[in-house]
Amino acid sequence: MRPSKRDPTVGVLLPTFDGTRSGVTPPVLEGARLIEQAGFDAAWVGDHLACPSPLLDAVTCLGAAAAVTERINLGFSVMLLGLRPTAWTAKQLVTIDALAPGRLKLGVGVGGEFPYEFEAAGVPLNQRGKRLDRGLDELPALLDGSGPLKPAISAKPPIYVGGRGEPALKRAAKHADFWLPMWLSPRSIAKRKEKLDELAAGRETPRLASLILVHVDDDTTTARAQAERHIQGQYGMDLEKIEHWTGLGSATHIAEQLHAYTEVGVEEFILMPLGTDPLTQIDRLAEVKESLTCVYS
Repeated sequence: MRPSKRDPTVGVLLPTFDGTRSGVTPPVLEGARLIEQAGFDAAWVGDHLACPSPLLDAVTCLGAAAAVTERINLGFSVMLLGLRPTAWTAKQLVTIDALAPGRLKLGVGVGGEFPYEFEAAGVPLNQRGKRLDRGLDELPALLDGSGPLKPAISAKPPIYVGGRGEPALKRAAKHADFWLPMWLSPRSIAKRKEKLDELAAGRETPRLASLILVHVDDDTTTARAQAERHIQGQYGMDLEKIEHWTGLGSATHIAEQLHAYTEVGVEEFILMPLGTDPLTQIDRLAEVKESLTCVYS
């Protein structure tokens, strides 16, 4: 498989979760401004109604980011579309696009790792895949202004479908511009890409993106401790379960890890900064982006 011929696109996940349970309101606006100033291509938001850590609403945060930025794209990584009424979601997406025309990216996924958020929303957990598929079928007509919802969106946002299993691959093959997995090695992505090619027969195969969790520090022990605290706080699990797919260490080291993904065709990265100081991590991630460009060249 040939790698992408362009430098990969790199975005950063906004701090909307209090992953280390510091008790401090996540610095969303400062993060959005810094992501743009640091030269990244996009700011993204994760989406949950509830999880082990305190968190802010994804749609509201992305709208706020739209108001304080001018250039960067703004994306959901990923929106739990099946958790919401599709018509309300369409109105929210159109509104963000009106605030930041042409800058919206829509990542979607099924979720399910925190069943209590589905219970809180009154959505049966076992219906989440069907609801997501139905939402993806319904959204285009709701966004284009042909129905009762006005105004129309300025441009169809690129669709990113998250997930690692075959249902996600089938969903991506049908709907997506990008397949967006996390917690997969380059080798595993390459293998699943072959299946994605088969499933997309008759339609252009979605391009490849990847969400990577990272903490940049020249001291790997410090990086690991910061990541451990964050993963435990936000996901309620031990770092060792996902450490194999997590970027920990110097900017150069992490850039080399990301380069291995570009070798199997990944064109876009969403970097999720881990640790107690997300704003400092955004600055350090700019070093990763710069190093990645040098490695890739």
